[in-house]
Amino acid sequence: MTATVPAPHATTPVADDVAIRIRDGSAVLEGRTVWSHVNLDVAAGEFVSVLGPNGSGKTTLLNVILGLTPARGKIVVLGAAPGRRNRRIGYVPQRRAFSAGLRIRGVDVVAMGLDGARWGTPIPGLSRILWPRRFAERQDRLEEVITLVGAAGYAERPIGECSGGEQQRLLIAQALIRRPKLLLLDEPLESLDMPSQAGISALVRDICRRERVAVVLVAHDVNPILPYLDRVLYLAGGGAVSGTPRRSSPTSSSPPSTASPVDVLRDWFGRLVVVGQPDVPAGHPSEGSR
Repeated sequence: MTATVPAPHATTPVADDVAIRIRDGSAVLEGRTVWSHVNLDVAAGEFVSVLGPNGSGKTTLLNVILGLTPARGKIVVLGAAPGRRNRRIGYVPQRRAFSAGLRIRGVDVVAMGLDGARWGTPIPGLSRILWPRRFAERQDRLEEVITLVGAAGYAERPIGECSGGEQQRLLIAQALIRRPKLLLLDEPLESLDMPSQAGISALVRDICRRERVAVVLVAHDVNPILPYLDRVLYLAGGGAVSGTPRRSSPTSSSPPSTASPVDVLRDWFGRLVVVGQPDVPAGHPSEGSR
């Protein structure tokens, strides 16, 4: 079966459950419109992936949600304008692996989600003496979130000695430690092996359901996460279409600005596999924008 993008979602979240609502959104970067006429709802407990060719503006969308990139249209994030509720958003930016020689423990990286924005260097043991109740609550939350992501077995090790998948779990724990209502992940599967990609995808889906966190995950390859998604937003050619991962619209029914044909196949076990998603052609106006 050949398709350009998934078909529109069958249901619309009720107002009280909506974490992100975009209506006729347009992103402007350095005076240039990256994408326009984007409509998107992401509800609490919903797992949505943002896909598209290189340069289509996937990371730009996350920056718009965070209020870091100017945008036009109606955009509401956690009931307010973008940037106003960022303390309730967990964010894991795209990154490379930590250096193998980095000695900071995984648990300390997670703890930065609580106090990483504070000035100065903490004095070991001082919090336990001056604020014992707060210290106990902090330790309980650290243990809780590390267990939630399945990192208890290696959280005390230097993070440089952890595998790529282990590092990613610790960074997700860091993003979750303040109990966010919205989790934004920018290509968290990049450079991971297939078992790690599957593990992280299942972990994010479980957190999404259990914690009622709305999740928006940017991905270059949809296949590792396809079985876990509720919906997909596909960016291409300056436009966007959203829909469920199990339904596809024919090329003729998709807007010309988003036409980027892919093949949606099934393997022997009935699993969906997406083949295609070509990169932006040389000279395309959105090339170079992330």
